[in-house]
Amino acid sequence: MSRKLVIVESPAKAKTLSRFLGSSYSVKASLGHVRDLPKSQLGVDTENDFTPKYVTPRAKQPVVRGIKEAAQKASAVYLATDPDREGEAIAWHLANAADLQHLPLHRVVFHEITEEAIKEAFHHTRDIDMRMVEAQQARRILDRLVGYKISPLLWRNVRRGLSAGRVQSVAVKLIVEREREIEGFVPQEYWTIQAELSKQSGTRTGFLALLIGLADGTKLQIPDQTGADKLVSELEKSHYHVSQIKVKEVSRNPAPPFITSTLQQEAWRKLRFTAERTMFIAQQLYEGLSIGQEGQTGLITYMRTDSTKVASSALAETRDYIGKKYGAEFLPARPRMFTRKVKAAQEAHEAIRPTKTWREPDLIKDFLTNDQYKLYSLIWKRMVASQMASSRAESTTVDIEARASDKTYLLRATSLVTKFPGFLILYSESRDEADEEAERPPLPPVTKGEALKLLKLLPQQHFTQPPPRYTEASLIKALEEQGIGRPSTYAPTLSTIQERGYVRRAEGRLHPEELGVIVNDLLAKHFPDIVDVGFTAEMEEELDDIASGERGWVPVLHGFYKPFEQDLLQASQNMQKVKLAEETTGEVCPQCGLPMVVKVGRFGKFIACSGYPNCKTTRPYLVKTGATCPECGGDLIQRRSKKKRTFYGCSNYPRCKFTLNRRPLPQHCPQCGGLLVTSGKERANCLKCEFKGKLADIQAPAVAEPAAART
Repeated sequence: MSRKLVIVESPAKAKTLSRFLGSSYSVKASLGHVRDLPKSQLGVDTENDFTPKYVTPRAKQPVVRGIKEAAQKASAVYLATDPDREGEAIAWHLANAADLQHLPLHRVVFHEITEEAIKEAFHHTRDIDMRMVEAQQARRILDRLVGYKISPLLWRNVRRGLSAGRVQSVAVKLIVEREREIEGFVPQEYWTIQAELSKQSGTRTGFLALLIGLADGTKLQIPDQTGADKLVSELEKSHYHVSQIKVKEVSRNPAPPFITSTLQQEAWRKLRFTAERTMFIAQQLYEGLSIGQEGQTGLITYMRTDSTKVASSALAETRDYIGKKYGAEFLPARPRMFTRKVKAAQEAHEAIRPTKTWREPDLIKDFLTNDQYKLYSLIWKRMVASQMASSRAESTTVDIEARASDKTYLLRATSLVTKFPGFLILYSESRDEADEEAERPPLPPVTKGEALKLLKLLPQQHFTQPPPRYTEASLIKALEEQGIGRPSTYAPTLSTIQERGYVRRAEGRLHPEELGVIVNDLLAKHFPDIVDVGFTAEMEEELDDIASGERGWVPVLHGFYKPFEQDLLQASQNMQKVKLAEETTGEVCPQCGLPMVVKVGRFGKFIACSGYPNCKTTRPYLVKTGATCPECGGDLIQRRSKKKRTFYGCSNYPRCKFTLNRRPLPQHCPQCGGLLVTSGKERANCLKCEFKGKLADIQAPAVAEPAAART
């Protein structure tokens, strides 16, 4: 009896589905896309309604042959690719590349890889949604037109190997513009004055009140020390009393369960995971891992989503867990429903959540890697907390008048004290900026009209600060708010702009490289629409309209290409050559004595003789950390694995194979002289002894290396 053929993208997903479906199904993995536009040419007929030319890459031809052979023995084919536009397009490409149309074709869609969800999905199959396929095809063609038409101009006028892209170009523009804001920022001096006050009798323990202005509502500007000194002089002679007390209860609601962008943001804030690393680990959790007696099963729902919706069964299970684990007071009267705030949100997916709430992180910790455990814990806590009761706090504001000879000043003291933690007992969302809802210590009991004693005045100088450079988290947030890109594009966009040398990450912040600034300025001058935030967001909306059937994909491409073609013509005639300043190394060529410089090739940076082509001396480009190998004394350098993961290893490889996953520090351990590595967000620890300390403290000048360590 012939079996039914199921096709998924990855072997891990295939393994999990095989366990649930049984022997009557044969499950094959396509290993991602099986067809694409050719790399060697444009592959789009712009004269014939943008007809694409799809090819099967040589590496995928054996995969397609294997699927064809399996299909010859099958009674039906189930296309179980991911539940989004890209997954829909992969399903369509599979049907065409493997010639599956002669068999009954069923599109299977599920958002979690659990036995219940899989069996339910196989009972409710559908046809391939060609509107979603066309939306994805339009996106692919748009990106190909931009990339393959603009990149040759950059190669000719700037440097070979450069690329342009719709979303990546806007991301670089945001980073460049922020850098220019910082460079052009002129700090303004200002002062604040706090008064430390206490009750007239009893303890001298004081509390702080901030000078707000005059009691009649007039605000005070304190631009310099002269102004501050004058106010301090008047406040020292003033009499203080409580003029008003306001006490109110404030509540704080939990954040919704994760969508793709918020998961990437929070994983960066709490775990310092890059977007790429977050999605790589989330993919493993979604596709399924072997969990003891449970076997191979998916641990989270689909991780590319912009919906905060949660299935009613998951809500019921989560509420049951909260009630039994934490008690009735931590359970709201009804389930929380969250509305989507994402601009032009796509398919009606579910939020990212654990597939089983009762599967607590610590129960499965032994079956997960450290990274898998950390990310699963984050997703699990966020989901459970989203259905817990609000926190309640008591906010107290005390207004204090300081009466001088001719003026009355107004000072204000505040406190925020938690009365019921609610969801905060489990999880609190991190923020890019200071948390105004952070708890502040209670104030002493005072009454209206009560006189207070001045203990001391605390004037403080400040300077206005420029906007901060983007982190991966804040850049993803900005792209999402502007409607740029979609859940599947954030991680590859951030990786691409760094790999191309347009942007570098330093101390967690994104800095534009000279190359990124030059390319951004050229694109802004010659292709203003490509780097325009509004235009790019509008294109995303038009792609959404294709998916919903409101627009045709060909008219959308025609509308884009006509003005783009004119820009191309003008740029080809007017774009001026830009010579990049060569980065010097301070070394001389061992062959000819000329300076060695940093160059960029198709595989990234390398070091070459400035006398090229007369002298062709080259060597690899090493990103030194300043730390030395504890085994052989060589330099510890930054490396990239085949999966593009950053790690650190000895420059004497392969003779010395010492490696690290955490960034080594150039300073030595102050206790034993051993190697220090980063630990978490702001700490470091020694690999040799038990020393642990704050990174800020260790970043001071290096401690002298002990004699024993030197020998």
